[in-house]
Order: sequence, then C-alpha cells, then structure tokens
Amino acid sequence: MTELPPLREVIKKHGLSASKALGQNFLFDHQLLARIAKVPGDLAGAEVFEVGPGPGGLTRALLEGGASVTAVERDRRCIPALAELGEFFPGKLEVIEGDALEVDAPALFAGKPHVVANLPYNVGTALLIGWLSAEWKPWWASLTLMFQKEVAERIVAQAGSEAYGRLAVLAQWRSTPRIAMTVHRSAFTPPPKVMSAVVHIVPTEAPEGVKLKTLEALTAAAFGQRRKMLRQSLRGVPGALAAMEQLGIESSRRAETVSVAEFVSLARVLG
Repeated sequence: MTELPPLREVIKKHGLSASKALGQNFLFDHQLLARIAKVPGDLAGAEVFEVGPGPGGLTRALLEGGASVTAVERDRRCIPALAELGEFFPGKLEVIEGDALEVDAPALFAGKPHVVANLPYNVGTALLIGWLSAEWKPWWASLTLMFQKEVAERIVAQAGSEAYGRLAVLAQWRSTPRIAMTVHRSAFTPPPKVMSAVVHIVPTEAPEGVKLKTLEALTAAAFGQRRKMLRQSLRGVPGALAAMEQLGIESSRRAETVSVAEFVSLARVLG
C-alpha cells in the first residue's frame, strides 16, 4: 500500500456501519480530524491513548501527526481496518480489542500519554469521571475528547450558569478545561440528534489539604438538592454549616452560586 485509501472506501471494503448500541458516529472529514488531532499541540514523537477509534479516521490523523497510538476498540468488526492502518505506520499503532471501561490504561504506558478520542456517547462521561477521579497528578498529560455539546458545556460551566454542577467542579478544581471547537451534527455519519464539541483538559496542581472524597460529598449533597438553600441541602454533611459560617459563605445561597474555589475551601475546612 503506497497511500491510504479514503476512509469511506475503507468502510465500504470492510462492510462497516456505525453501531447505535456502541454509541458510534463516524467522522470522515480529513481536515476536521486533522484539526482535532492538533488540539493538544505538536504530537510528533508523543504517545497517545485513543478510545473507540472505529475505522480509524482520527487514528490516521494522529499517526500522520507523528504520534504513537495505543487504541482500545470494542467493536471487532473494526479490527481488520485498524490492522491495515497499523501496517501503513509500522510500529506506531497498537490496537487492543476490549472495553475501555475495563482496560487498565495507566499500565499501558511508561510515560504520560495524551488522551485523544471521539468518545462513544454511551460511555464518554463515565470514562471522563474515572480519569478525573484518579490519583493526582494523573497518568495522562492532557485529555482531548469529543462530547455532546451539552456535556461539554457542563464541563466548562462557571458558577451562576444553568450548566454549572458537579461535573464542572470535578473538572475544574485541579485541571483547566476549555471547549476547543464545536462540531456540527452533519459532520458525522450517521448524524446524531445533537451538536458536539471537543473539550481539551490540562491537569494542574491539586489544592493542598483537600480530599476528593470530601469534595464529592459536598457537591453531591449541594447539587442533589440544587433548588434548596445550602442550609438545607448541606445539613446532612457533618460540619458543613459551621464551615460555611467560618468562611463567610451565606447559608441562604444555592449550590449553583458557589464557585469551585468556595467548594474547595469548604472541603479543606472539613478535612
């Protein structure tokens, strides 16, 4: 093979179609895929972890950018197409057939890879929460992930906005997320019912004296009853009301008005 065939030809050759059960939506636009692959920066010589490569559109763009890719694919129908891609880039692509929710990703790498993926919609949020809840500093250098636009907005939301909630706090208390680009539904085959967006997340230093378990308990209680005042929603969290008084956080406020920094301060006081 002297050059790679268009992705549509690869899909036709292998009789592939997007599986609704696996949350698949294929991207064919090579320029768009190349733009996504460049979001983390120059990946020449870098290691990349990809989840759900499907027929390999984004994988191809990552390999063309000089990255070495380890990909986890659950759909065995796609394995032959990915194998052909691996032959074109010898020694640069390792494909693991399996479920990304069950694969021990950190054990696959000696260093810290960049995670770049057009995540299957049905497991995307679960994977993100797992990666954000891992030991810090994390096993990954950055996350570049495609989500439904609504989920992406929840990740980057600021206090006071309708999208602000537990996911925003989890994503922002020790990392910096941004929406790198939006992707129109028409770019996918088949087109999903919603718009999509690519989120780029870079880890930062974890605030000192703050436990993830405490922060999770606070946000679960606060946003579990987000229409109630904090004096009611946090009543079941031992010490929370006293901590608010100590920090000067009005107990009449509601969860969506409490900034990430304020939740972190509360968690630090609670220990």
